Order: sequence, then C-alpha cells, then structure tokens
Amino acid sequence: MQSMYYIGLDVHKRKISYCVKDSSGKIHSEGSILATRLDLDGWMKTLPQPWTAAMEATVFTGWIYDHLRPHAAALKVAHPLMLRAIAAAKKKNDRIDASKICDCLRCDSLPECYMAPTALRERRRTLRYRNLLVRQMVQTKNKIAVLLMEAGVSYNKQKLHKAGYFSDLIHTNPDIPDGLRPLLHLCRNTVVRLGKTEGALVRSLQRDQLLRERIERLMTIPAVGPITALTWALEVGDVARFSSIKKAISYCGLCAAEKSSAETVKRSPLSKQRNRHLQTTLIEAAKMAPRNSPALAMLYESEKQKHNANRATLAVARKLVTYLMAVDRRQTDFLLMEKQTRTAA
Repeated sequence: MQSMYYIGLDVHKRKISYCVKDSSGKIHSEGSILATRLDLDGWMKTLPQPWTAAMEATVFTGWIYDHLRPHAAALKVAHPLMLRAIAAAKKKNDRIDASKICDCLRCDSLPECYMAPTALRERRRTLRYRNLLVRQMVQTKNKIAVLLMEAGVSYNKQKLHKAGYFSDLIHTNPDIPDGLRPLLHLCRNTVVRLGKTEGALVRSLQRDQLLRERIERLMTIPAVGPITALTWALEVGDVARFSSIKKAISYCGLCAAEKSSAETVKRSPLSKQRNRHLQTTLIEAAKMAPRNSPALAMLYESEKQKHNANRATLAVARKLVTYLMAVDRRQTDFLLMEKQTRTAA
C-alpha cells in the first residue's frame, strides 16, 4: 500500500510556493515555480505518487485547481479567513505559508471551502460581468444628468433616459452649448450599447441548458425574477451544502455578526463575511417583493410596525431565502400553503 504525499500551495499571481511532505511530516521537497500551465506540468512530473494538495482561495485559484485536479488523488481549497494559523504567525513568508497549509491538510484540520464545478464558475463569471455592465450603465446615466446640470439645462428626470425625449432635448433645447452635444451623444450611445450587451448576456444564461430548468422553477416564486434566480443558482451552486436555512441566510449576509464573552452579547451590523453579490440582489428583490406577493407584503408591514423599514426589508429577504431553499431542495415549482385555523368543537 502506497503512502500518501501531502502538498501545500501558496498561490500568487506570478509564483507558486509549494511544500511536499509525507504522512509523518517529513519534508520531501519544497520550493517555488512560475504560475504557468507549462511549469505546473513539468513540476507534476517530479512529484511522488499518490499525492493530494491544498491551496488558499484567491482570485488565481480557479484555473490552478482545474489544471491540477485530474492528476491529484484529492484537491482542496481552504477558506482564507479561517487560516488563522498563518495570519497569527510571528514569522510569515511564502515558504512557511505553504508548509503550514501542508500541515493543515496532513492533519485533517484544513478549513475547506466549497469549490463550484468549472461549468458553473464560467457562467458565474458571465453574470458578474453583467453586473459590472449595469454599474457602468448607471454611472453613465448619472454623468448625463451631471453634464446637463453643469450647463444649467432643465430636464424631466423621469424621461431623461428615454430615447424620444433625449433626442428632442438635444436637438431643440437652446440652452445646451454646441460643445456639450457630442459628449451627450457619446454618453447616450454608451448607455444603449451597454444595455444591449447586458440584455444579451442575461438571455444567454436563461437559455443555457445547464440552468434553464432550475431558473424556471425559481422564477415561480413571487418577486423572484431572472436576475435573482440566476444570482442564486450561480452563487450558491449546490444547495445541499447548506445543512440549514440559518447557514444559507448567514452566507447571504442577511444576519448580524455576534461577539459574546461570558454574559456579554454584542450584535454588530450586517456581517461583512458574506457573498456580496447575493446580499445585494436579495435586498433589492426584497424591496420590490411586497408589491408582488400579498404574503410578503403582510410580513413587511408586520416587521415595519415592530422595528423600521430596513429591518422589514431584511425580514422579507430572509423569507425569500427560505422560499429559494425550499424550491431548490424539492426541485418543484413554488406553492404557498395557506395556514388553516381549526376551531375547537
């Protein structure tokens, strides 16, 4: 029976530090290689077999994980915030970090995090790029308004970004300087181009065979549109990784952080340890939800009377997470069961 070799990888943009140890903790080899596929291929040929590796989650982890996974007996990704042993060390460098990740893996104490399949991560990248386009589109629209205000031009705020009104404003308003008109046309063309690209990306994701059935089920929930459904499906991945609704709510950043010591309990604002894409999308959906669902409207009004509008929005967002979890787990369309009260005979 062959003994397993354990490898810790400290990943950076241009360089990867590694440490290879056997099951007893003896160092087999250590060093660094360039972060390229060619160098990784050459390095893997020198490794003893079989081997398992671990690395910290970074922006560069995805492609390295995909490249090493077919050759490893097992490959794990560590949660960066949970690797306290590295952060608390008195002496810290890439070689020591790789060694400590290797020890955590060897001793089965690595704080492993979820790594979505490659196909899902590729589609998630598309959705996040769509979010970037939306932010740029909003910034450009705001810039149009700023340019008009700087020139002292009066305009209708509600109609400014409609094609017909904007065209009439540019060609008929005498207060717009001649030097400003090309800038306004450029901004307007940018908004139109970004809008078309954003719409095309969303439609391509909705028609994707990997996502289509799941998205259609999620959209049966009141107040859940295509963006909310896509964000949930692509950011959560496998819903079975959450053992409870509370853990899903925590992952979405819809609960406060807690710091307790002895009998002292301190609650902070919404935790920053969350998936910010899910948090933003769910809160925006929760603001619109009371208009589309009587049940969510009742929940919103009830919580608003007890606390305030922000607390009520968070309560609606948490209820949406409950709905999304139920539909995803059961793989059936949403059906709201009304509570029936029975009177004693």
